[in-house]
Amino acid sequence: MKALRGLLLLAFALALTGCHTVLMSPSGDVARQQRDLIIISLILMLLIVVPVIVATLVFAWRYRASNHKAAYDPDWDHSTIVELMIWSAPLLIIIALGAVTWVSTHKLDPYRPLDRLSAGRVVPVDAKPLEVDVVALDWKWLFIYPEQNLAVVNEMAAPVDRPIHFNLTASTVMNSFFIPALAGQIYAMPGMQTTLQAVINKPGDYWGFSANYSGAGFSYMNFTFHGVSEDDFAKWVAKAKAQGSGTLDHDTYAKLEAPSQQEPVRYYGSVAPGLYQSILNRCVQPGPTCMNMLRMSEPSGGSEASATSESHAAMPMAHPQ
Repeated sequence: MKALRGLLLLAFALALTGCHTVLMSPSGDVARQQRDLIIISLILMLLIVVPVIVATLVFAWRYRASNHKAAYDPDWDHSTIVELMIWSAPLLIIIALGAVTWVSTHKLDPYRPLDRLSAGRVVPVDAKPLEVDVVALDWKWLFIYPEQNLAVVNEMAAPVDRPIHFNLTASTVMNSFFIPALAGQIYAMPGMQTTLQAVINKPGDYWGFSANYSGAGFSYMNFTFHGVSEDDFAKWVAKAKAQGSGTLDHDTYAKLEAPSQQEPVRYYGSVAPGLYQSILNRCVQPGPTCMNMLRMSEPSGGSEASATSESHAAMPMAHPQ
């Protein structure tokens, strides 16, 4: 029996060696700061949990029925020291957790431009973020590089130590964009735009996927994120353009938007101007009016009502934090 138990423990240990704890060993600074936040929160909570568990075991052993040496005081009902310990320790932990949460919520806001590339390295003043427009389709990812005039399906690349500015939306249903090694997940929703700021610090190929169930092809909604040098990024762009299957225009996008599963990597050597804005405002096909162009019909109340209508129509689309 002991030999069998040992073999089971060995098999379990060997199985765990195949696990890749990317969340605890990320390659991007934002994800690394989020990892540190998890560790800090865990330690703060263990400061209460561990002593309580130890005290419970000690008390259960010391005051067991068979221990006649333990003091027995059935009339005991109060201790100022115990009360102070019971209330002050959790209160201090809650204050510490609240402070850490408040600071981290603002510091790691996905809409906040990066102020550092990694610990001890600030973002250069003249650094220009790489702009990437992301569209969650059924069931694939579309990446549009406005500066490079390039579009790619189910693959993306970015230079190491260069800030990345993601703009995200979706074609039909809500999805969650997640590259664990790069940064935390953020939702992509139809008719709305969310933003993510991130940076990758180590070269490599990283797994990206949708973390929000979106239908039958959800399991195949994966892509590869390449962290490369500036020179290799230029080569990747040149290769993508050379292998591109023409221009991603409104008609091509309409075909691409149709639901499909296990879509292979596909490149488009150029992108029609304003395509991402058309996708965002849900007016790719002729006919529907773009959401940002919609205006409420002028009511009969006169100029004041008309001005109110125009002001509401001009309000920017809301985004989740």
